[in-house]
Amino acid sequence: MRLFIIILFSAISIYSNAQQALHIKTTGGENKNSVAATILIKGTTKGYSSDTTGTVSISFLANGNYTLVISAVGYVEKQIKITIPHSSDTFEIELESEEHEMEEVVIQSTRTSRTIANVPTRVETIEFEEIDEKNNMRPGNVAMLLHESTGIQVQQTSATSGNASIRIQGLDGRYTQLLKDGFASFGNFSSGLSVLEIPPLDLKQVEIIKGPASPLFGGGAIAGVINFISKTPRVKSEYNFIVNHSNIGQTNIGGFASARGKKVGYTLLALYNRQKPYDVDKDEFTEVPKSKEFTIYPKLFVYPDENTTITIGNSVTSGERTGGDIQVIKNKADASHQYFEKNRTFRNITTLELDKKIGDRKRFVAKQSFSIFDRTINIPAYNFAGIDYNSYTDISYVTNGNKHALVLGGNFIYNSFREKSTNNRNNTSRTGGLYGQHTWDATDKVKLESGLRIDVANYKNVIYSKTEVFVLPRISLLVKYSPKWSSRIGIGMGYKTPTLFTEETETIHYRNVVRLNNVKSETSYGGTADVNFRTNINDDFAFSLNHMLFYTWINNPLVLENFSTTNYRFVNANKPVQSLGFETNARFIYKNNFKLFLGYTFTDTKAKYLTGTKFLPLVPKNKLNSALIYEKAGVIKLGLEGYFTGRQYLSNGTHTPAYSEFGFMAEKIFKKFSLYANFENFTDTRQSKYKNVVNGSHLNPTFDEIWTHTEGFVVNGGIKLKL
Repeated sequence: MRLFIIILFSAISIYSNAQQALHIKTTGGENKNSVAATILIKGTTKGYSSDTTGTVSISFLANGNYTLVISAVGYVEKQIKITIPHSSDTFEIELESEEHEMEEVVIQSTRTSRTIANVPTRVETIEFEEIDEKNNMRPGNVAMLLHESTGIQVQQTSATSGNASIRIQGLDGRYTQLLKDGFASFGNFSSGLSVLEIPPLDLKQVEIIKGPASPLFGGGAIAGVINFISKTPRVKSEYNFIVNHSNIGQTNIGGFASARGKKVGYTLLALYNRQKPYDVDKDEFTEVPKSKEFTIYPKLFVYPDENTTITIGNSVTSGERTGGDIQVIKNKADASHQYFEKNRTFRNITTLELDKKIGDRKRFVAKQSFSIFDRTINIPAYNFAGIDYNSYTDISYVTNGNKHALVLGGNFIYNSFREKSTNNRNNTSRTGGLYGQHTWDATDKVKLESGLRIDVANYKNVIYSKTEVFVLPRISLLVKYSPKWSSRIGIGMGYKTPTLFTEETETIHYRNVVRLNNVKSETSYGGTADVNFRTNINDDFAFSLNHMLFYTWINNPLVLENFSTTNYRFVNANKPVQSLGFETNARFIYKNNFKLFLGYTFTDTKAKYLTGTKFLPLVPKNKLNSALIYEKAGVIKLGLEGYFTGRQYLSNGTHTPAYSEFGFMAEKIFKKFSLYANFENFTDTRQSKYKNVVNGSHLNPTFDEIWTHTEGFVVNGGIKLKL
């Protein structure tokens, strides 16, 4: 009996020593507020959720080493290793807010996974906080998000359809390459509507490279690159919904969901937009077209092991936009009211990505996408229809050493346009390239990045074929003079193969534009140089300043000319396009609650082949943007924005007046939802206040170039749910 008691107590003692209950408290933010988080024991399916005080108790049944994965909405996922038995039964885990300072922002576009402070290439970022604010203004697309960024201009190309393109540093939209998660799926025929078909609801970051960026991105990156980066699933499920309505008749209903298990995760974006026809100046023509559009974008993430991620996605967008005579749109056409413009589009993008980590310092990444863009344009007595197929393949190998990072890769792009209307303007392009980029940390203060791409491009149609070879070097230098001062300089070359689809041909619906013939690619060289200053004036007040110079020279610019009574053709001009100027950005932050942003852009863009002034039309020489924001985390957001745009030259040589606009936004945040209201352009700045946009009769109208808002003052509001 005595032996049995000894064995029993020994077993109890051993069992007691092999288990421990830990009381874990999760906090976050400057004031270490309690954070409701999810904690997963890595390597198991066991997950625990903390209560509203951020506290959770976890019982460990065996001694040993454990890794805890802690996640919470609005905070960076964190992993902590612990050993059981632990020296204490309680400990605190502090999480870092996703809205941290720019030094901690990790850049994806340069592929080396460096923080923004250590990337020699100049990259601007739009963080989740600002994306979320702009989502309040226009949930349907990213146009508003980019319109208010320094040095970027969202140029409306049609008075009736509202189509738009993105200009960087005053250059035509065809010189800006748009990417979604690194995939080039938004060029050529689809480019005129791309910015209107990318919703912001699933974005976590936008990265902008201004100036030539050819080594990694190839042709089309003359003015710059904009990479829209989607959210990825985390252990804690995320369910966001938005319902928005405006006084101009727009309704948006959307949702985003994501979750992750041990082996599988997913994200899902769904958005429906509806717009009633809107005529603010009562001229019986729409300033905002009648439209309806639906997007659904599921992505599946598979994790075969800790070092491998396979991502499969398929995005579908279908839309219809009808502008023109209000009576026609309302099915009340008569002998005096006949004009309309209808756009029907269908876009399908399928993506596949393999990301394989090889040890701690190497990665292998393979990307493949295939996109289909089908569009039909109908106006009285004219139809245009075509379908565009695009295939993009990219394979890269990345290695990061103590002082050296190397990216090696190759890609192949195939694009085929098939016209379905009467004219046969079918064309095909094939581009294959090899690229390399080397980043060298010469010292803690000096970092050098050099890259080289060699592309072979062939483009052809039924009457013409041409093959060209491009050698594209680029070099960037980052110098950190002190903790407060730094500067970057980057120079490089680029090219753009000829295309029928530009801002000019978009405005005339590609009508009477003949096939490409005897033209060659546009080539460029240019660069940027900037200086940065950051300081904390005291514990409550921080200040930062960035000043950048830019310059781009484009040879053989592709120009549309009227060579007969009604027909148009593209030719290479014998004189270049030149863009130069500077951007200045200042940011003031007080107690992390008040933020003031000021930005000024000076742009001098000239087409040397033009007569007279030589200024490119619709490029303001002076532009000022400002924003004052008050935010109390988790409670309220208030924002006041103001913009000044200087005079712009029109194609006929006249210039527009300067104008200003202001907006105000407010959002009240509750635990699971928030209510917001936005007063955009409450000064009611619009083009029709200066001159009629539509001229002539209702049967055969002509339209002025669009140089400012057409819709005027817009009020919208809604509710956002976060579950």
